[in-house]
Amino acid sequence: MKLKTLALAGALAIGLSLPAMAQQKLLIGSTSASSSHYGYFVAVSKLINEKADGLESSVVETGATMDNLRRIERNQIDLGLVTTNVAQHAKAGTNKFKGHPLDIGLLWVYTGAPQNVIVREDSGVKSLSDLAGVRFNPGIKGSATESTTEAVFKTLGLSADYVRGSTTDVVDMIKDNRLAGYVKSGAGERLDSSTLDIATFTPIRVLSLTDDQKKTLGEKMPDISLVDIPAGAADGIPAYSTWSFGVGVAAGMKLSEDIAYKIVDAIMSDKTVQGEAMASVKGADLARLTLQYGTIPLHPGAAKWFREHGYDIPARLDPAKS
Repeated sequence: MKLKTLALAGALAIGLSLPAMAQQKLLIGSTSASSSHYGYFVAVSKLINEKADGLESSVVETGATMDNLRRIERNQIDLGLVTTNVAQHAKAGTNKFKGHPLDIGLLWVYTGAPQNVIVREDSGVKSLSDLAGVRFNPGIKGSATESTTEAVFKTLGLSADYVRGSTTDVVDMIKDNRLAGYVKSGAGERLDSSTLDIATFTPIRVLSLTDDQKKTLGEKMPDISLVDIPAGAADGIPAYSTWSFGVGVAAGMKLSEDIAYKIVDAIMSDKTVQGEAMASVKGADLARLTLQYGTIPLHPGAAKWFREHGYDIPARLDPAKS
């Protein structure tokens, strides 16, 4: 009897331990802990742990997109932060990934970064072509904005007298009329705080892509997205079109379809946690952002979620067509 009791106790102990043993542990690559994006990924991990059955995740501080992609390749993390333009280069094996494409898929995009071309209203610059010979900052030195602006201008045959500098330096130079303007990432469909600071005492204009320029970029630069910003990006700013990239989450194909589906489902069903962690995500339609800003095919698990929830997946994002 005693032996049977011990056997039963052992069996119960093993049975009770099975759920914990079955937990699939995931590592999420983020960025510097000082970034607001790191806080966002802490919220993502919380959602996965609470809503995705059988999954347990932790956040790893990393060097952001490039570091995360290399870590995914080395199986050091399972998913991580990426910008959609760099993800496209990684998938296609171009730029810094030339001849060495990575087998990755997009899970979701959580915020967009429209690249706003801002000029002083009194500069006389009314179109992108008017920037030829004009002192102009293409983006903060060393940033994705800077490199993308230069690529866009080269593709469109545009030019400007580029002036480099930090955000603080460039803003001061525009205020003092030493620069006509700059390119600055927006905060969703709103102008960013540094641009609003300039506009407080200096009337500004936001330059728009023409239809022909949009067509050219659509054909020649698959790493960026083209967005139409409605009127109201700031007081008195009319609607305009510009280029953009998104910030999202990618995973290697070693992440199973089932796990990817569970993660995306946990993220898309949330209405509060992500928005509390990052202001630009509050109230955002993450599914729409993903379809708008995505530049590489969805991970099969993510694609399954989108299809099951009634979304039409464009060809460029459909893993079945890649």
